[in-house]
Amino acid sequence: MSSPRLHRLLVANRGEIARRVFRTAHRLGLDTVAVFSDADAGALHVREAGQAVALGGSASADSYLRIDKLLAAARASGADAVHPGYGFLSENAEFAQAVADAGLTWVGPPAEAIRRLGSKSAAKRIALAEGIPCLPGYAGEDQADARFIEEAQRIGFPVMVKAAAGGGGRGMRLVHAAPDLVEALRSARSEAQAAFGSGELLLERALFAPRHVEIQVFADAHGHCIHLGERDCSLQRRHQKLVEETPGPAMTPAMRERMGACAVRLAQAAGYVGAGTVEFLVEGEAFFLMEMNTRLQVEHPVTEMVTGLDLVEWQLRVARGEPLPLAQEALRFHGHAIEVRLCAEDEHFTPHTGTVLRLREPAARPGLRFDHALFEGLQVTPHYDSMLGKLVAHAPTRAQAVARLASALDALDVRGLPTNRRFLAAALRLPGFLEGEAGIDFFARTGEAVRAGLRAEEDAVLAGAAKAVFAPAAPALGCPWPRPLRVRHRGQLLDVPQDAAAVPAADALPVPQPGGGTAWHLRCGTLDFFAEDASFEPAARGGAGAQDALRSPFNGKVIALPVAPGTPVRQGQTLAVLESMKLEHALTAPRDGRVAQVAVAVGQQAAPGQLLVQLEPLA
Repeated sequence: MSSPRLHRLLVANRGEIARRVFRTAHRLGLDTVAVFSDADAGALHVREAGQAVALGGSASADSYLRIDKLLAAARASGADAVHPGYGFLSENAEFAQAVADAGLTWVGPPAEAIRRLGSKSAAKRIALAEGIPCLPGYAGEDQADARFIEEAQRIGFPVMVKAAAGGGGRGMRLVHAAPDLVEALRSARSEAQAAFGSGELLLERALFAPRHVEIQVFADAHGHCIHLGERDCSLQRRHQKLVEETPGPAMTPAMRERMGACAVRLAQAAGYVGAGTVEFLVEGEAFFLMEMNTRLQVEHPVTEMVTGLDLVEWQLRVARGEPLPLAQEALRFHGHAIEVRLCAEDEHFTPHTGTVLRLREPAARPGLRFDHALFEGLQVTPHYDSMLGKLVAHAPTRAQAVARLASALDALDVRGLPTNRRFLAAALRLPGFLEGEAGIDFFARTGEAVRAGLRAEEDAVLAGAAKAVFAPAAPALGCPWPRPLRVRHRGQLLDVPQDAAAVPAADALPVPQPGGGTAWHLRCGTLDFFAEDASFEPAARGGAGAQDALRSPFNGKVIALPVAPGTPVRQGQTLAVLESMKLEHALTAPRDGRVAQVAVAVGQQAAPGQLLVQLEPLA
């Protein structure tokens, strides 16, 4: 049988991963085709491809999740191969089959292997047959709430509710007690259906503080399968990874050998071909299968940096019918690599949309890599997830790699919307992380201390930075007294002392606000934060009345409103649920009270600052 032709490659994805695949494809001399939604018409991946085809629509469901549109784009462009990237349809067996049926080369595992492994439930059945350890749980066809309640009682609380399809932490809920299970099932089903087109769920016994460790595997069509070591992905928020590194700080050679053998065995049992990742929960030296991701992972650069290999090139060569370039015993690992995901979110992990007004990358140097699709003027929309890019560092030792990455985060300047840059830099410097002791509960335990530290740093420079930025632009008041200076920062008003010394290094960019007015995105050394000049505002603005209003913190679609006018509520009770950047977010009551008004409807798109629910005092 002749090897498939590979001349023109269409990447059925967007942003950073599309650029990443194009980079290797261009080096190998392949023509490239980009696809784009209306929201991505000006994106970098569109500009960098040999040609680009519009999909129409902005939401994923109208563009990157439309198999018919993607195949039409392949036909129109003359593409003979399709690379799915990650996310979207990358683990969709129907898409893989449709590509093959159209006579195109699918750069990924066979559709049948995706079917066998794409469902966590199906993967666990294969794993158990192969003697691979799995956590006690339930992954049956009966999806009724009553069956899940029965099975949870058998397993014992706490349990983890998980979407059977997809990955990325979507459709996952930790449930500590029986009364919370039904709501967790509803929420997980809704999020999984929106993200993966399937609301099928499973249950697992929850581990309290495990590590999340995954094994990179690669297989060809000639019966060869190897693993390329592990990645520790334990630092997460909302069950989504933020920091990934290799080698794992708690791994031993014996564990690596056992986990690697299990990963290879699972892949071979499913008839796997191409790049894949087998994910495990690790407690001590025991490990348990979570799932297999039948695609290239977001965090593949850390493996590339310690092996010196190009995994996208391997994907393309395997898709072309070639054998794996290396055998297991020929692999060599060098040094330590670590990656962080830069996201459009604040330190509370709340997603934000907006415009990138300034981009200054860290200076290029050996051992540093920044994979992104950012540019000044980029509109970050609510249609896709919040990740902006991946910053990766490599060095001979873990301590050196972490220090290099933290310094690069300090140097990075992305302004116009909040990012998690400073949160990540602070987390990398925490003693527990530096000592390699971080499990998946790390941010739950340390997050508030990190946030407090960030606030303290801002408070220390706020008055001086405000004096430098706002005072010079003050209009003359025509009176002998100095102009009073008042700023709003994190929702609080501060009167700047007249004797405050200006911080000369501070600079600021104006950021128009959706509800009117202007905030300023200040940069002062390694700090960046938002502040407003409130000198001419009435002193009462933003007072206690604001505590009676629940407003949308970001662009999002209203998907649930569990309260109605007249309903008494307690502080912390869920008043609305918004979907933004592919995740559900429960918004809670800021105080005890009674619902006076519900200002939006289910299905409505809410803008930042828009009133959702108005409260009134209890009688």
